This record gives sequence, structure tokens and C-alpha cells, in this order.
Amino acid sequence: MCTFVHMDRKNVTEEALRRRLALCALFFVPGVSISSWVTRTPDIRDLLGASTAEVGLVLLGLSVGSMVGILSAGPLVMRFSTRPIMVLGTALIVLSMPTIGLGASLSQSGVVTAGLLLFGLGMGGLEVALNVEGADVEQVLDKPVLPALHGSFSLGTFVGAVAGIVFTATEFPVLTHLLIVSGIDLLILVVAIRQISSGVGAADRAGGASSASPGGRLGALVRDGRLLIIGAVVLAMALAEGTANDWLPLVMVDGHGFDPALGSAIYAVFAASMTVGRFSGGWFIARYGRAAVLCASAIAGAAGLAVVIFVDNQVAAGAAVVLWGLGASLGFPVALSAAGASGPHSSARVSFVATLGYVAFLVGPPVLGFLGEHYGLRRALIVPLALVVAAAFLAPHITRRRERLLSSSTR
Repeated sequence: MCTFVHMDRKNVTEEALRRRLALCALFFVPGVSISSWVTRTPDIRDLLGASTAEVGLVLLGLSVGSMVGILSAGPLVMRFSTRPIMVLGTALIVLSMPTIGLGASLSQSGVVTAGLLLFGLGMGGLEVALNVEGADVEQVLDKPVLPALHGSFSLGTFVGAVAGIVFTATEFPVLTHLLIVSGIDLLILVVAIRQISSGVGAADRAGGASSASPGGRLGALVRDGRLLIIGAVVLAMALAEGTANDWLPLVMVDGHGFDPALGSAIYAVFAASMTVGRFSGGWFIARYGRAAVLCASAIAGAAGLAVVIFVDNQVAAGAAVVLWGLGASLGFPVALSAAGASGPHSSARVSFVATLGYVAFLVGPPVLGFLGEHYGLRRALIVPLALVVAAAFLAPHITRRRERLLSSSTR
């Protein structure tokens, strides 16, 4: 009897490890894709002949698409499970890359906006499904998994940023660049999706959660004060990360006087810092607990943002991006992990908190664009700075007091 139980547990663990590896590959897709077009934003802006405010309006397509994707992903995961949502989301990202490139080549801002809308739809839905799947793997393996999964996203942003630097410096055509990225994304989808089992996410609906209506479940989540705190932290840290993804090259070009290639290089530094923070984060979480790690991350991110905003020095700004990246690296995955562990129906909790976090992707780009047009991009960063400072004060409350005391006693 013990032998059969041991074999069954071993099979479950091996399956979870294969799922984790596949999730790493699928997390890489939105990372390499977003950094590929972000590093080309100065070129895209010049091809479109757009002002800073007009770029903000173009980025509104990404924000709207992200919110539609994120708002629909939770119910769709509950109905169909994570696997089909992953397929659909990745396919939309694959389609978005040549659309953005074509719009830039034709100097058609509407086509670029449509491409970013497709990208936002795909990324918004995909990331909810990936995080629900990742939270499930985390519970099966009983150890931190989400930081490393998000590390794969950051690794993708770093790889895409390095390629973007090379392509920007060599004046490689934007359309051809994004077509190459689209092909890589499609290949990853075909190979990785085979390791993703069906039924995850929808299982909540079939289990105890089925007795409650969606409206009742939502009401219960909204009344959960600790979950709302986690959602507020996610929103702040997602804005810190998303601000860099949307604006960092232009902040460095327009705000600190770097040329476009060096602006892309600074973004690559940010992506590398995010990658290091996420791949090393699991050890710190196991050692110090989610609340302490998240508080330290918010403080580091706020320090980096403050230097970029208030210190008029290129070397200091470039160095501060390392702090910004390390600080932002663990905010989103640690908070989502805390949401999944905060009570019953983990999938619904992760989807709910992720939805709150993605509000940052709706309001962030256009608001910062308009503020940047009137006050300069560096001053516009005061908005995410203030929210990250607030997150540092909220972070100690994302876990129960008993969990914090337990983490303290193990040190």
C-alpha cells in the first residue's frame, strides 16, 4: 500500500515539474514579445511622427486590451480551465507582433493601436491563466514557484531587450524584427502546451465553489479585507513594472538625454535586474516570508524610482534602474502567491487580485503620457513612486500575523 502511495505521489510531482518547465517557456513568450516592441518605441514613435501624448493614446490600445483580457480571463478559466485560455492568449500575441510592425512601417498609428490591442488581449488573458496554473503547481510542490515563473517572463524581456538594442543600433526594420519574434512565440506554444493538463481552474467550479454563484463569490472576495490589501499592493507594484515596460526607454532618451540605443540598453539593465530578482526570490521568501520580502522590494523600487526622477545624472539614473528592477521584480508574483494562499478557491482569488493589479495597465500608460506631455516624463514617475511607497506600508499586512511570527521564528 505504501509503495503505491509513494509511486502515485512521485508521478504527481514529476507531472508538476513538467508543468513548471512548460509554464517557464510560456511565461517567456509575453516577456520577449513586450520587450521587443518596447525597445523599438523610439523608432516606432519616429515612424509614426507622434508626440509623447499621442504615444500615450497609442498605448491605450494595450491598456484596453489588457483589461478586457484580464476581466474576461477569470470567468473563462472557471468555465474552460487554464489550457485553452493559454492557447488563445499566446495565439493573439503571435498575431499582434506583425500587426504592430506593419502599422509602424506604414506610419499608421491606428494599425499599431490595433496590434497593441491584440497584444493586450492575449497577454491579459494569458497571464491570468498562467498565474492560476502556477499557483496550482506551487501548492502541489509546496514551495515558491511563481517568482521563478515570473523570472522566465523577465528573462524573456532581457533577451528581447538585448535583441532590440542590436536591431535598433543597426537600424534593422521593425516589421522584420517583430515577425521573427512572432515565429519564436509560435514555436514555444506548439512545444510547451503539450505539458499543460486540462481541468486546472475549472476544478474550483466543479468543487465546493460550485455551490456559490459567481456574484456571491465576488461579494465574498470584495469583503475580504486582506485580499483587498494584497490587490492594492499588486496594483502598485504592477504599475512600477509596467511603467518601465511602457516608458523607460523614452524616459532615458527624453528625460536624461541618452540616445535611443543607450535608452534600450538601460531597459535591458532593468530587465536583467528583474530576472535576477525573480530567480533568486524563492530563497528569500522561504527564509524571510512573503511580507518581509515584499516590503523590502517596495522600498528598493521606491529608492530606484526616486533617483531616476530627482537626480539629474545619467550614471546615477542608469544605476538606479537596477534598484527599480530588483524592487519591482517580486511585487507581482509574491502578492499573487499570497492571494492564492489567503483562503479557499485559490483560482478565484488569484484571478481577482490579478484583475485589480491590471488596472495599472489600463490607467498607467495614458495617464503617464499626458502627465509627461505637460510636466515631463521624469516628473510623471512621481505617480508610481507614491503608490510603491504606499505598498511598502501595506506589505506587512498581506499575511496573517501567525504566518509572520512563524517566518520570524525560523530565521
